[in-house]
Amino acid sequence: MDKPEERLSWFNDAKLGIFIHWGIYAVEGIDESWSFFNGYLSYEDYMKQLDGFTATNYDPAYWARLIKDSGARYTILTTKHHDGVALWDTQVSELDVLEKTPARRDLVAPFVEAVRKEGIKAGLYYSLNDWSHPDYPIHTRTKKRYTDDPERWQRFLKFQRAQLEELVTTYEPAVLWFDGDWEASAEQWKAKELKKQLLEWQPDLIVNSRLGQYGDYATPEQGVPVTRPDNPYWELCMTMNDSWGFQENDHNYKTPNQIIRIFTDCISMGGNLLLDIAPKADGSIPEEQEIILRELGRWTNKHQEAIYGTQAGIPLGHFHGPTTLSKDKQTLYLFVEHKPNGPLVIKGLKNKINRIRIVGNGTKLPHQILGKQYWSEVPGIVYINVPEDELDAQVTVIALQLKGEVELYREEGNVIESN
Repeated sequence: MDKPEERLSWFNDAKLGIFIHWGIYAVEGIDESWSFFNGYLSYEDYMKQLDGFTATNYDPAYWARLIKDSGARYTILTTKHHDGVALWDTQVSELDVLEKTPARRDLVAPFVEAVRKEGIKAGLYYSLNDWSHPDYPIHTRTKKRYTDDPERWQRFLKFQRAQLEELVTTYEPAVLWFDGDWEASAEQWKAKELKKQLLEWQPDLIVNSRLGQYGDYATPEQGVPVTRPDNPYWELCMTMNDSWGFQENDHNYKTPNQIIRIFTDCISMGGNLLLDIAPKADGSIPEEQEIILRELGRWTNKHQEAIYGTQAGIPLGHFHGPTTLSKDKQTLYLFVEHKPNGPLVIKGLKNKINRIRIVGNGTKLPHQILGKQYWSEVPGIVYINVPEDELDAQVTVIALQLKGEVELYREEGNVIESN
């Protein structure tokens, strides 16, 4: 019997992944697939980019080291976007980088091998829809729709299953990251049968939510959830700038500080961050993206214990900032995003505090409890002063080692009945 919680245990602990959007759209630096689908340019002009996709500077070992240095525990590579161009040697189509581009080689195999050598879980993105396939219901080149032709649809599903079998049985990914399921129902995709088949090929495989209701974890995109998603397993996928693929003119990058704070928001709600990078057509990583990854890595390396293997923290009303909890719920981590104007404040904490320290350097911090009345069950307010010279350049992390599992007061309060 399939036990999703066992398949997802590593994912729940991993917290940080790196998404990689790489394809022919990097040649001209245009929107991946959507640029022709939405009519910004012709299909023929879009496909001319095949001639410029060289991968001459593709160094999967360097990619893998960079991903590891960022602190990511898994990575997802786009093996085929909606344009239908495969990055591996698919046997059921000629539309791949071996047949149609100067790259002339399988780009997936060396990537999977390199990241695994670095101890990183390898995941593969695959678009369910395919706007280049002649049997797909929305055929971009002719603008015809074949929604009433079941024979065409069955041929397409057979093609799709063959490609998925190649990917799963050849590369044995830890994650299969689907996209494009909005263009058909779960029943039309035969999603239930597909999920069963995938697990037969790879019993430990996990699948994102874009397979109807048959995915394992939720994938909100770009916008940080304000409240925790219903699915206990979830991941925010987000770009560094405004583009998934490489676009030379998109310089609207988030700062390392902004990305780290988004990351802490995710893990404080028990989720992961899947941060996108976009290599150029030659396979090199843009310098701006490397800088972000390395500063992210400095910060994650310093604060490992507050990130990996933790669970969602305490509700915001108790501390005005993100928090996480250790697995035994006896260490509470506070993420301090700003220079404090006075002491940090924690309300409603029932536990005795054994020790408070700064994560990354071990500096011990004193605390003060005020407002605790002997006649009331309401805990006092905890005040913690953090010396300015101890603050991290991005986000400071404070560990409160508690006596017992964290216990919070969540009532309205008391009135004096005797004194």
